[in-house]
Amino acid sequence: MLIIKDLSFRIDGKPLFTEAGAVIPAGHKIGIVGRNGSGKTSLFKLIKGDWQPEGGSITVPAHYRIGSVEQEAPATDVSLLDTVLAADTERAALLAEAETAQEPDRISYIHQRLADIQSHSAEARAATILHGLGFDTAAQKQPCHEFSGGWRMRVALAAILFAAPDLLLLDEPTNYLDLEGAVWLEQFLARYSHTALIISHDRQLLNRSVDSILSLSDGRLSLHTGGYDQFDAERKARLANSLSAQKKQEAQRAHIQSFVDRFRAKATKARQAQSRLKMLERLQPVQAIVEERVAPISFPQPEEISPPVLQIDAGQLGYHGKVVLSGLNLRLDGDDRIALLGANGEGKSTLSKLIAGRLQLIAGQEQRARKLKVGYFAQHQLDELVAEDSAFQHLRRIYPDQPDSQLRSKLGAAGFSADLADVATGRLSGGQKARLLLFLATLDAPHILILDEPTNHLDIESREALVMALNSYQGAVILVSHDTHLVQNVADRLWLVKGGRVTDYDGDIDRYSQDVLAARTQKKQDEKAEPKQAKQAEVKFNLARAEKALRKLEEKLQAAEQQKAELEAEMAAPDFYSQSSDERVAQKVSLLEQKSTEIAALEGDWLTLSSEIEAQVK
Repeated sequence: MLIIKDLSFRIDGKPLFTEAGAVIPAGHKIGIVGRNGSGKTSLFKLIKGDWQPEGGSITVPAHYRIGSVEQEAPATDVSLLDTVLAADTERAALLAEAETAQEPDRISYIHQRLADIQSHSAEARAATILHGLGFDTAAQKQPCHEFSGGWRMRVALAAILFAAPDLLLLDEPTNYLDLEGAVWLEQFLARYSHTALIISHDRQLLNRSVDSILSLSDGRLSLHTGGYDQFDAERKARLANSLSAQKKQEAQRAHIQSFVDRFRAKATKARQAQSRLKMLERLQPVQAIVEERVAPISFPQPEEISPPVLQIDAGQLGYHGKVVLSGLNLRLDGDDRIALLGANGEGKSTLSKLIAGRLQLIAGQEQRARKLKVGYFAQHQLDELVAEDSAFQHLRRIYPDQPDSQLRSKLGAAGFSADLADVATGRLSGGQKARLLLFLATLDAPHILILDEPTNHLDIESREALVMALNSYQGAVILVSHDTHLVQNVADRLWLVKGGRVTDYDGDIDRYSQDVLAARTQKKQDEKAEPKQAKQAEVKFNLARAEKALRKLEEKLQAAEQQKAELEAEMAAPDFYSQSSDERVAQKVSLLEQKSTEIAALEGDWLTLSSEIEAQVK
């Protein structure tokens, strides 16, 4: 059980927690929600002991192993599978000690402990986790240094999931996963047998994988049973009730005050007026729940252009002459809302770059509407912002001749106040950077807006603001996202990028999630079956070869026996010895002995090979 009691903590004088408290039962999965900057990541640091609270306490059972993903797996020569296996430090230490231990009691303990922690199945469990996060059997054998930082983050996640700590702390774990990986993680966490705290803005994960929601607001913690949708409904009901109660009390106070004002000067009503005045003084004001306002997201509306805005016929697409996608026959109209589905590496980003005009067809025809403008947002662009420059300075580079007042007005409309517009982007939160990039990508009112994982750094309320903005936007949208809630509420068409092709997917995002899980399960079963099938093929091949060899032995044996019989018949003739010289008789006797020896050897080989064939058939 994790106990947080009267927790107080500040950063740079700003209070993050004020006498906050919560009790987390053992074995529960808890989703932690709150606005960006409310202190969720700081809470993890306090739980791990990296930081110390100013007041109150956090109590974790002494025997608990706490695990979290701190950084990506290092770029070493160690394979992905061995990197994950090494995360179980107890198993690794026991296996190493087993090589040198000499005392019988210690050897017995090591082997018993290895059995208790199911060491024999460790490799299979590690492979299953890596497979779920997108690494096939071949990739698992490759060294870590062959993968990018984003993929090594997946390896680090796989390692901590394999280690199965008593208290698992995950901070936005789906941010570096594709949709397929996120769907698998949802199921894994739902079945996780230990305690898990998960900071996430992914509504689907918070609905499918956790038992309760721990809400962080105004420095306080509150625990709510159920998933996010249930928590959100209860929160909105509390907000509505508090506003209703406040309005009722305000009406009651106004009524009492009106009575006092009217009758205070009248002698016959003075006592009643005085009584009402005392009642007014005793009436404690009801404080309505006030939620911090979320800055809206809005996109400028594009000018109308003739359809289609983009059409591709018999297209081939790739890099340096190597084809990634082929047979492209695509049409994009101004009101399309399309989500691209498919695992990482299948070509979603390649297709996005083509639509954005950043990549040209290798072959085929492409027709673009005149004056077509495309806005492009990708997560890697977060690293392209100049850390020392403010949002205002970024905008000034785009519009060097516009007055400051116009630029600040644009930034204000995008949610950047006068103070925030002058803060260096290196000091902005991930959500604020994402908002800035969305703003910069849509400045020219594009006809097509391409969004590649736009929600990774946005909190839930900002994600809802993005949904509203996209649904109000009158241009075409191309969406790549693991956020199924966003896809459900924005996309009306799904394109599946798989096997070098782009096809319409006949189903919704929930159906696709089910298909992903089914396909991964089948692939894993096929991979397990491959060694068995290979063994069966080898046995079948060896059996056929043995049977062929047996037939040849039988032919040789039959020929040798025929030759012996003919030799014996010749030597049995009445006049053989009388008409043959001693030398000829000696040659025939020697030849008969050789045939007898040859037949005996062939019979021995035949018996041995027959036994082997019989054993293989069984």
